[in-house]
Amino acid sequence: MLIQKGIKLGKKVDELSTGERLHLIEKIEDKDLLLYLGLTNDSNPLYIQHDYAAETPYKKPIVPVIMLNGIITSAISKHIPGPGSRIIEQSLMYTEPVYHYETINIVLEVQHINISQNIVDIHVYATNEEEQSVLEGIIKVMPPV
Repeated sequence: MLIQKGIKLGKKVDELSTGERLHLIEKIEDKDLLLYLGLTNDSNPLYIQHDYAAETPYKKPIVPVIMLNGIITSAISKHIPGPGSRIIEQSLMYTEPVYHYETINIVLEVQHINISQNIVDIHVYATNEEEQSVLEGIIKVMPPV
């Protein structure tokens, strides 16, 4: 089914399968951080000021977790299930900080499908360049109908 100007709807609940995966590789750049900070007016010096961050246990600036969440929710909206999907619940744990210029590997995997309620549980996990876990959790999504 097509909607406005040729945008195709994402997969419906009965078109998804348990174990289906999406793998993303994202590098966090200054432009991304500055855009986030500008849009949210978030002035936490831990996110951008190297001299401030050097005095913390992190030793260098970290990426706001909401930016990581944005990357994940964008992947759900664009790919799995795709356009027309709506996130209804999420539980994410940020196990390690992500630092500026770090590359993270993110995997989204369909874990459970409830056809009668039109809900899909997507397991999300991400690792940094050293293969340490940086986030993990479950996002409940309503695919397009």
